[in-house]
Amino acid sequence: MNVRNCRKCGKMFNYVTGPSVCPACREAAEKKFEEVKEFIRQNKTAKINEIAESCGVEPRQIEQWVREERLVFAADSPVKLFCETCGAPIFTGRYCGNCKKNQANSFSSAGRPQGGSDPSGDGGNKRPGSGNKMHTFRE
Repeated sequence: MNVRNCRKCGKMFNYVTGPSVCPACREAAEKKFEEVKEFIRQNKTAKINEIAESCGVEPRQIEQWVREERLVFAADSPVKLFCETCGAPIFTGRYCGNCKKNQANSFSSAGRPQGGSDPSGDGGNKRPGSGNKMHTFRE
């Protein structure tokens, strides 16, 4: 059993996964999230500081929800977000669609060998002159 102290209230709880926050604090945060989401829906021109002050949450928490793509701002919102890679304007998350696609392509091609296929299946790690022999060592 993995017991930890809650990062918010300090109470001990049985930790399973995710942030080190007890179930009560996690539930309270979810209620705040719903409150913020509804406030943004009703006040599309509100800035992050206004949202935070009206809903009683830290601006950093709102920014985290935006980075996690849980909150999305409208195109006419005064809140301006920019892609961390290229600087293009975005409405949620950390990266624009093009940069996300490029990152996904680079991750998927990272496991493939460069310069074509390798019929031996050893990833091109064969030593010169070793042929297809199996080597054994004697004691």
